[in-house]
Amino acid sequence: MDCLAPHDTLDPSYSNGQDVQKEREPHVYLSKEEVKEKIESYNSSVTDKLKMTLNTNGIYTGFIKVQMELCRPITVQSSQSQGRCAHSNNETAFYLPDGCMNTLHISSTNTVREVIEALLKKFFVADNPAKFALYKRCHKEDQVYTCKLSDREHPLYLRLVAGPRTEMLSFVLREHETGEVMWEAFSIPELQNFLRILDKEENEQLQILKKRYAAYRDKLEEALGGVWKPG
Repeated sequence: MDCLAPHDTLDPSYSNGQDVQKEREPHVYLSKEEVKEKIESYNSSVTDKLKMTLNTNGIYTGFIKVQMELCRPITVQSSQSQGRCAHSNNETAFYLPDGCMNTLHISSTNTVREVIEALLKKFFVADNPAKFALYKRCHKEDQVYTCKLSDREHPLYLRLVAGPRTEMLSFVLREHETGEVMWEAFSIPELQNFLRILDKEENEQLQILKKRYAAYRDKLEEALGGVWKPG
């Protein structure tokens, strides 16, 4: 599976709309002729040159774009890290930029699990792939729907059936758990990195508050100095 450089463009309506869980739609198997016709129709509608290719063995290849919506920091090799981070030995935990988009070149045989592993490899992420899940997101009747995909589903097939328009279908990578955070799933270095990041953020917020109240105090003292003048 090939990985291309991240793309920064994204329909902003996706991040503003409220997601609604949607039941998984049944898989419809396509004949070779139906696949060929759909690929021809797909390629005729493509506007970004990311077309699909049908091979003689019936396997087709193409591109999908995946938006990264991760709430917690990810663990990477420190030499590859960027942005706000905290170090622990040879690993670094940092927050991935919000709305980061990545484009992958995959085949029709690649599963959701393989796509997740490719995304993590692209960003040099050391975290266990089992901590993440791939979702599909679509618009229907002025509503934004999301559905978590099973590990055995094939994203390129979903892309082909939906067509190239991202408002019809897009993919999102999120943390796997939907309820309480399963801290026991993280390694000791990861938890230590999280604590360092929390300490750093707490100190930053304290400094901001101290500066804010110091500014208020200066203004109050200045006002009092102007009103109170000894006779």
